[in-house]
Amino acid sequence: MRYVIFDLETQNTFQDVGSSESSALDISVGTFYDSIDDKYTTVTVDELQKVWPILEQADALVGYNSNHFDIPLLNKYYPGDLTHIKSIDLLEEIRKSLGRRLRLDSVAEATVGAKKSSHGLQAVRWWREGKIEEIKKYCEQDVKVTKKVFDYALKHGHVKFKDGNRKREIPLDTSLWLVREEAVLTHSLLF
Repeated sequence: MRYVIFDLETQNTFQDVGSSESSALDISVGTFYDSIDDKYTTVTVDELQKVWPILEQADALVGYNSNHFDIPLLNKYYPGDLTHIKSIDLLEEIRKSLGRRLRLDSVAEATVGAKKSSHGLQAVRWWREGKIEEIKKYCEQDVKVTKKVFDYALKHGHVKFKDGNRKREIPLDTSLWLVREEAVLTHSLLF
């Protein structure tokens, strides 16, 4: 099954746009990992059309808080409807199991010993300062961290987090993650 792990950074914040809807924001950079060719593609907002063929061939989109944030935001730019592609939102899976949300950093550090290199607000500052390469590196690192957590969860059926000084496991039902579902997608490309 072909899956795409992705993350988006924005040009602005919720406070800037006066809304809590991710689709009110504007994308600055996105990174997309394609499981078929084991390749990362990082693009700016002006290059998003380069990733439409990757997304349109995916059997699943994988992210962290992607159902609430990344997919609605990316859908604002995509000429079709990405909600027709199967979605695996790691944060949503964790919340279903644990009953609360956790930051990617705390899950990644406890599960695979990885950390994010920065945070979203810093990426907004970099955008305003024209530091596009910094945003690209940060976004790609986020996707690499998400991929490590995803791979670990698939192999072990759980992820971990630190609860005080001890690590706790969060069981995840990954049995259907790599099962292909029929999707009706409006393609942006002529095939």
